[in-house]
Amino acid sequence: MGEKPFPAWCWSVEQCLKEYNVKLDKGLTTFEAEKRRERFRWNELNREKAKPLWRLLLAQFDDALVKILLIAAFISFVLAYLHDRDSKDRSVGFEAYVEPFVILSILVLNAVVGLWQESNAERALEALKEMQCECAKVLRDGYYVPDLPARELVPGDIVELRVGDKVPADMRIAVLKTSTLRVEQSSLTGESMPVMKSPAPVLFDDCELQAKECMVFSGTTVVNGSCICIVNSTGMCTEIGNIQTQIHEASLEEQDTPLKKKLDEFGGKLTTVIGFVCLVVWAINYKYFISWDFVGSSPTNFRFSFEKCTYYFKIAVALAVAAIPEGLPAVITTSLALGTQKMAQKNAIVRKLPSVETLGCTTVICSDKTGTLTTNQMSVNEFFTLGGKTTTSRMFHVEGTTYNPKDGSIEDWTYYNMDANLQALAEICAVCNDAGIFCNGHLFRATGLPTEAALKVLVEKMGVPDTKARNRIRSAQLAAGYSIDLSTAVVSGGQRDREGLQHWSLIESGAVESILERSVSVQLADGSIIQIDEPCRQLILLRLHEMSSKGLRCLGLAYKDELGEFADYYEESHPAHKKLLDPANYYAIESNLVFVGVIGLRDPPREEVHKAIEDCRAAGIRVMVITGDNKSTAEAICTEIGLFSGAGDLKGKSFTGKEFMALSLSEQMQILSKPGGIVFSRAEPKHKQEIVRLLKEAGEVVAMTGDGVNDAPALKLADIGIAMGITGTEVAKEASDMVLADDNFSTIVAAVAEGRSIYNNMKAFIRYMISSNVGEVISIFLTAALGIPECLIPVQLLWVNLVTDGPPATALGFNPSDVDIMRKPPRRSNDALINSWVLFRYLVIGLYVGIATVGVFIVWYTQASFLGIDLACDGHTLVTLSQLRNWGQCPSWKDFSVSPFTVGGRTIAFSDPCDYFFAGKVKAMTLSLSVLVAIEMFNSLNALSEDNSLVTMPPWRNPWLLVAMSMSFGLHLLILYVPFLAIVFGVVPLSLNEWMLVILVSLPVVLIDEVLKLFARMQRRRSHKYKTE
Repeated sequence: MGEKPFPAWCWSVEQCLKEYNVKLDKGLTTFEAEKRRERFRWNELNREKAKPLWRLLLAQFDDALVKILLIAAFISFVLAYLHDRDSKDRSVGFEAYVEPFVILSILVLNAVVGLWQESNAERALEALKEMQCECAKVLRDGYYVPDLPARELVPGDIVELRVGDKVPADMRIAVLKTSTLRVEQSSLTGESMPVMKSPAPVLFDDCELQAKECMVFSGTTVVNGSCICIVNSTGMCTEIGNIQTQIHEASLEEQDTPLKKKLDEFGGKLTTVIGFVCLVVWAINYKYFISWDFVGSSPTNFRFSFEKCTYYFKIAVALAVAAIPEGLPAVITTSLALGTQKMAQKNAIVRKLPSVETLGCTTVICSDKTGTLTTNQMSVNEFFTLGGKTTTSRMFHVEGTTYNPKDGSIEDWTYYNMDANLQALAEICAVCNDAGIFCNGHLFRATGLPTEAALKVLVEKMGVPDTKARNRIRSAQLAAGYSIDLSTAVVSGGQRDREGLQHWSLIESGAVESILERSVSVQLADGSIIQIDEPCRQLILLRLHEMSSKGLRCLGLAYKDELGEFADYYEESHPAHKKLLDPANYYAIESNLVFVGVIGLRDPPREEVHKAIEDCRAAGIRVMVITGDNKSTAEAICTEIGLFSGAGDLKGKSFTGKEFMALSLSEQMQILSKPGGIVFSRAEPKHKQEIVRLLKEAGEVVAMTGDGVNDAPALKLADIGIAMGITGTEVAKEASDMVLADDNFSTIVAAVAEGRSIYNNMKAFIRYMISSNVGEVISIFLTAALGIPECLIPVQLLWVNLVTDGPPATALGFNPSDVDIMRKPPRRSNDALINSWVLFRYLVIGLYVGIATVGVFIVWYTQASFLGIDLACDGHTLVTLSQLRNWGQCPSWKDFSVSPFTVGGRTIAFSDPCDYFFAGKVKAMTLSLSVLVAIEMFNSLNALSEDNSLVTMPPWRNPWLLVAMSMSFGLHLLILYVPFLAIVFGVVPLSLNEWMLVILVSLPVVLIDEVLKLFARMQRRRSHKYKTE
C-alpha cells in the first residue's frame, strides 16, 4: 500500500479489501486507523502559509514610479528640514513639509488599496475547504460511528453513504444498498446530469474521471440511493486536493495585465529619462554653485556654495515630480471602477479591476457548454407516438427552453383533441417523476432531476382535457408516494378503477432501446393495444436515430397493467416484497411492457448565443468550447450555435480531452492556431489547464469560463477567468476575475466590447496626462537652461498632477465608444501605448506648454504690456532678460532697487532688493501655474479623439468632460482666492487683465493639435488610397 492511492477503479472489491487489509463487515480497528493516520495524515486540504502583512505591504512599493516618488519625497523632506533649521522665520515650517507629506500620502493610499486587493486574492483555496464534508458514518471496530469527523478518515475505512450525503473522501464503491445510486458530480467533472454509479470495476486504469463509475469523489453529493464504500484517497491525494494543487500552481504562473506591462515598461523608461534629465539640469547650472580661478592653464581656488547647490538640486527634484504622472494610478483605478459599474449593468460583475482592460485585447474565449452556451435547463424539444397504425408515427415539436410552462408551446396543439395515447404519455410523464417546479421571482427553477423537471413542464404545456383525466393523474401522483423503485427508470403508481378498488400499474421511463427490448406491444392513437412487430420496431428505432442525431437525449415511455403477485402490493410486509430485494428479479418484473412513445430532451442553446458567436467572429475573437460532457452532445450543440465556420466534416475541430493530450506538442499548437471554432469534450481539469497554458504560450490573450470546482485551476491560469454567478461554485467564483450574473455567453461578448471601449478611453486620458507632464518637464528644463528663477515649485506641480488634471482625465473615461468597435480585430497585447507619431504630437504640444508657461513668467518680469494687455498696473518693477537670467548675481549689482507692488489688496515690499527674485516672483509664478492649468484644460478637449477634429467630435459629446473642466478650474480658483491655501501653494489672486493674458496664451494649444490631427488624417487617407490601388 503506497503513499499514493492505487487505481482502485480497475480492481475488484475483493482485491481492494485485500489491499487495505480490511473486512467489509468489520471495518478498521481504532488502533489501525491511528497507525494509518500517522502515515497518510489528516483528511483535509493543506492550508497555505499566508504572506505576512509587512511583506504584502512592501510589495506595493515594488514599482519604478513609486520608487522615484519615494526618493523624491525623501530628498524633499531632507531639503525641507535643512531649510527649516536654517530659516529665521519659524512660520514657514509647515509650508516646507507640504510637498513630502503630499507625496507620502499618495503612496500610502495606493499601498492600502493594493494591500486590500492582495489580501482578498487567494480565497479560492478557502472556498475549496468549505466543500469538504464535516462528518461521515464510518464502520470502526465492527460498529458504525454515525458522525465521525471526516478529517479522521484514513484509506481503508468503510463508509456508508445515503441520499443527500456529501462524499467525505475519494472512495471505491463496494456494495449498493439500493438498486441504483446517482451522484451529482458536475462541479468536479462538468457533466450536466447526475451520473449512475455501480460496484463493477472499470477495465482500464488510465481512464477519464467521468469513466470511473465505481468511484465517488470528495465534495460531490449523493442524489439517489445508498451504498457502502472503501476509502481510497484522503486529503491532498483526492481529486479535489489535486485541484487545490493546480490552483496554487496556476496562481504562481499569473502574469501582469497588458496595461500593467505597458505602464511598467513606461515607468522603467521614464526612470532612465528622469535620471538623465535631472542630472543634465543640475549640471548645466554648475556655474552657480561651483567656481574657480585660473592660474596659467590650471584651475585653482575652488569655491562651492552649498545653498546654491541645494537650490538647483531642488529644481532637479521638481523636475522628477513634474515628470511622474502621480495621479495616473488613481485615475486608472477610477476609470476601471466606472467601467465595472457599466459592466455590472450588463450582468458582468468584475472582481479584479485590471481585468476590465484585459478584456479589451482578448483573442480567444474558452467557454464551458452547460449553462453558458446552453440554458442549463433541460427541456423537451420533440416527442413522437404511433398513429392509427403500427407503421405510422406522429412527431410533435415543442417550443421553449426554460422551466417556465408558459415559455413556448407545442406546435399545432389542441389539448381538447388529446387521444388516449397522448393522455397515457402525459400520465407517465407526470407520475413517473419526483421533480418539482417553483418560481423564484421571475425565474423558474427545478428541484430534483432536470430530466424529470422537463417532463413536468411538458405535461403543463400539453394540458389536461377533462376533469376525469385530471383526477386520475392527481390520484396517481398521490399514490406514487408508495411506489417501488425498481431500477434506473422505473416507478410504479396506483390508480382506482371504476368500482373504487385500488390496483397498481407499472409505469416506466428510460433508455429507448432498453424499454423497446422489454416491450411486447404498443399503444396506438385510439388507445388500442397491438402486438409489436419488426416493421414497427424498425420505425421506432429510425425515429430514435433521427432524434439522437440532433443531440437529443431520448427517453422511452411504457407501462404494464398486469403485475401478477404485485397487483395488490401495499408495503414491505407484502409476501412478494422479498423478490424486490434481489435485483436479479427486476428484469422479469419489468418485462411484457406496452410501449407508449419517445420523448426527446436537451439542454438547449441560449437564443442569443448564435449572434454572440457571429459578433466574436467579426471582432476577430476565436471561440473554443471545453466541456466535460460527451462528444456527440457537445458537437450537436456547437454545430447548432454556429461555432464551426463552414459545414461538413468536424475532423480537426472536435476532440476529447484524452485524444488532444495524446497528440504531440507541435500537433497541438497547430490545431490551436487554426482559425475557427474548436470543441473539446470529456475534458478533465488538467486538460483545461493545459489548453489554456498552450494558448498563452502562443501569445493569445485567453478568457476562460467555468462554473465547477474542476474549472478553478484554468480560471486562475487564464488572463481572464469568468465564473458563472447562478450555477457557479464558490471555488470557481473566488478563482475568477469576473462573474456573470446571468450565466450567459452573450454577456461575455458585451463585456469584451465594453473592455475595448474602456481601453480606448484609458488610452486617451493616459496620453492626456503624459502630454501634460511632458509640458511640465519642458517648463522646468527651460527654467534651468535659461537660468531664471523657478517658475513652478514642486507642491504646485503635485497639485496640478493630482487634483487639477484628475477630473478631466477621469471624465475622458466617459467618451462614447466607436460604433464599429466590435468589427475591428483585437489589439495585440504588445501594441505600443504611445506610437512614434503620437509621441511626436505630444512633444510638440509639450514644447508649447513649456514655452507658454516659462514665457508668461518672463513677460511679467520684463514687459509692461503684452498682446495689448497692461501688466504694469500693479506697480511691479521691470527688469531686463539679462538681469532675470543672472538673478543669482543680484547682490553684486550696483544701484539695483525695486518698488513695492500690490496683489489681491495687499502690498508686497522688500527690505532686500534681491528678494524680488524670491518672494517677489509670487505673481509671475501664479501666472505660470494658471497658464499651465488652462492649457491642460484645453488639451483635454484635444484628447476627446485621437484623430477626429473638434468639429466632428464636439466637446458636448462628452458632457462629463465639460463638468470636469469646470471643476478643475474651480479648484484652481479656490487655491488662488482662499488666503490659507494661497499661502500653502505660494500663489496670489489675479486681476481681470491677467486672466485675459492666461486665456490668450493657453488657447493656441487647441489650434496646434487640430493642425497635427489634420496632417494625421491626410496621411491615413493617402496610405489607404495607396493600399487600394
